[in-house]
Amino acid sequence: MSGAPLELPVLADVVAARARIEPHLAATELRSYPALSALVGTDVLVKHENRLPTGAFKVRGGVNLVSRLSAEERASGLIAASTGNHGQSIAYAAALFDARSLICVPEGANPAKVAAMRALGAEVVFHGRDFDEAREHCERLAVEHSYRYVHSGNEPDLVSGVATATLELLEAEPGIDTIIVPVGGGSGAAGACIAGKAIRPSLEVIAVQSAAAPAAYRSWREGRLVEDRMETCAEGLATRVGFDLPQRVMRDHLDDFVLVDDDAIRAAIMPMIEVTRTLVEAAGAAPLAAALALGSRLAGRSVALMCSGGNISLPQLAELLGSAPPRSQTPSP
Repeated sequence: MSGAPLELPVLADVVAARARIEPHLAATELRSYPALSALVGTDVLVKHENRLPTGAFKVRGGVNLVSRLSAEERASGLIAASTGNHGQSIAYAAALFDARSLICVPEGANPAKVAAMRALGAEVVFHGRDFDEAREHCERLAVEHSYRYVHSGNEPDLVSGVATATLELLEAEPGIDTIIVPVGGGSGAAGACIAGKAIRPSLEVIAVQSAAAPAAYRSWREGRLVEDRMETCAEGLATRVGFDLPQRVMRDHLDDFVLVDDDAIRAAIMPMIEVTRTLVEAAGAAPLAAALALGSRLAGRSVALMCSGGNISLPQLAELLGSAPPRSQTPSP
């Protein structure tokens, strides 16, 4: 699993990735919601990655990567570790290109995401208490059985694939000043930096992670890969270590990285769901939580929130509904 540093993707890789992805995935909407703009205090738009076939942005990277694998790599089978969205991405792409997929998930994985992976034809292997224990098991299986291991962050084709979301965003709205992107491993934020800064150097890219799982944040701040606790409710943000390739991109190009607590993320989910009329998972609501935390710093700017996913489970949604404020306190679309 080691070797020479991976080559960082550039804008040309993102453009090529879009050509591969377009036959399989439609562009997602970038929509303005006056109620969210009023809540944040500046012009806010939402990039609806939660409307992709797997309900999350990662499928862009999965389709791009698997489309480029050799027949031998596909025949050997693909294996990945995931809390859900990366696994669905690989399962979806493997089914598209007639390859076998195995996904290692932690014991407490989101059941809705597990069911979706199985429905896409993946074999799901449960192991460990968290993502990183599942990842370590996945890496062992990849070596033992010669599977093609697909890391959730250290894959240039994944990063260039997910960067197509930012390419679409800036084509739809060239005047965007700031993009806020949730971070687990960091492929989404790295992709936003690669595409966004190449197209518009003045674009501000801000990453957000849960304070209950700050490994990527600390890795960026300290300029080295670190390990930290992982206790967040937002499985899409739940990584215990920083990933090399995304961190290298973010160190060079990311403008800021903020932490928000889980209560702020939970509080952002219901306005996102009610205003956008779409399902939004915790990671997908984290950019709104960050925008609210940043407050006046965003005043006068046009801000895009990368709604990374909508794979919230029914128990999670029921819990949120049980603690939601009366409707009069929730903004209308």
